[in-house]
Amino acid sequence: MDEEKKEINLKIVTEQKPVQLQDPELAKALYPEGYIETGMAQAILEGLLFIVGDEGLTAEQAARSLEIPEERVKQLMDDLQVKYLDDQYGIEIANYGGTYRFLSKAVVHPYAKKLFQLSKTTTLSQAALETLAIIAYKQPITRVEIEEIRGVGADMMLRKLEARDLIRVSGRSDAPGRPILYEVTDEFMDSFKLLSLDELPALPQFENEESDELFDQ
Repeated sequence: MDEEKKEINLKIVTEQKPVQLQDPELAKALYPEGYIETGMAQAILEGLLFIVGDEGLTAEQAARSLEIPEERVKQLMDDLQVKYLDDQYGIEIANYGGTYRFLSKAVVHPYAKKLFQLSKTTTLSQAALETLAIIAYKQPITRVEIEEIRGVGADMMLRKLEARDLIRVSGRSDAPGRPILYEVTDEFMDSFKLLSLDELPALPQFENEESDELFDQ
């Protein structure tokens, strides 16, 4: 009798409202295969959100990575969003069109601007200059395209340049996943004493000669 009552209650929960996955026994009953304990699953999701950066993570992508149902991912993300609303955290999880990403809270922004603010004594690293040059010449451009040109990850550098107000988000590409597009800002133009991007030096032209030789003769 108790087993029959349990099955009826389980059916009501799954059909009428989101499952409260904080209850391990209920979660195991619903997802007997591939079950990951709630705390571990949330830790993995946090790590994935950190890795993907501005590109964000969809529930479908997370579900495939963890090999758990998409509905469970959404519930876990909801719980994490509530967790990061607490004032003890300087970041939060935003959900834009089904894509989750970490964002710094508004209270952090003025301090970030002070941290990365350009001054007369501040110099940009070679990596920063290379990234800025790529964006200036190729804008609007995605993070992946920048990384393909430079051959290294660009997520953290883009965050720093954006915090310094040298680049900004200009929209989203029509490519699969609709990645973020970047462009330079008026602050960039002022910093490099440019009135127009047309004042940038022309890129060298290379002859496209096909040859099977590894070295010039």
